[in-house]
Amino acid sequence: MRTYLTNSAVSSITAFLGFRAPRMLFILLLVTEITVACLAQKPVSIPEDIEWTWEVRPPHPNPQLPNVLLLGDSISRNYFPQATKDLAGIANVYLMASSTSVGDPRLPHQIAEFAALEKVRFRVVHFNNGMHGWGYSEAQYQAAFRSFLNTVRDLVGKHGTLIWATITPVRPDSSNGATNPRIEQRNAIALSVVKAAGITVDDQHALMMQHRDLYEDSIHFNPAGAIIQGDQAAATIRHALRLIAQNE
Repeated sequence: MRTYLTNSAVSSITAFLGFRAPRMLFILLLVTEITVACLAQKPVSIPEDIEWTWEVRPPHPNPQLPNVLLLGDSISRNYFPQATKDLAGIANVYLMASSTSVGDPRLPHQIAEFAALEKVRFRVVHFNNGMHGWGYSEAQYQAAFRSFLNTVRDLVGKHGTLIWATITPVRPDSSNGATNPRIEQRNAIALSVVKAAGITVDDQHALMMQHRDLYEDSIHFNPAGAIIQGDQAAATIRHALRLIAQNE
């Protein structure tokens, strides 16, 4: 529907805005410039040389047990077997590991597709992200983290629990773009958001700072390190499941 102004109305408005017109024009141009800049900063995918996803589901999930998801990257994939072993008879443990980083617009879609494929509601999601996507600045990581958190929260609904696992340290000779100063910045960004949201933290970073002798390569830990990580992840998940059961 169009609205028409009479000539007298136009004259009145023009007279009212007359002396303000230069300033208002400047403000209008400034707002337009900011809007264009924001549109220009629309998130884009910055692929690595190799992009991958790795999904594992229990072969025979027990419908009487709660479903748990480890959501992360190759670090989570590394300790997934031990966490699964520790949670045997306690939970059905799933894994979604991916090289897609916070900041990449593909990540929420990948998580949603995984959830649609599995068709289960997770009581606990133990999640991590930040060891990939070094083409994204920490400012981009921060700008996208809340959206990532909302996507993860949708996996558990109102009655589930989230656990954030901090990003683990790397050796100084890491060559994929990962550096400990950047990892510390990303951990600080993530912690500021998850702590404000009351989300439990599994401090895998602090844990593995105590086991710098257990690297398998410049990023991943050897089987002994993976067991230590899996044990701690499983312990935080068991605690979360106990709290859920107490509140039901």
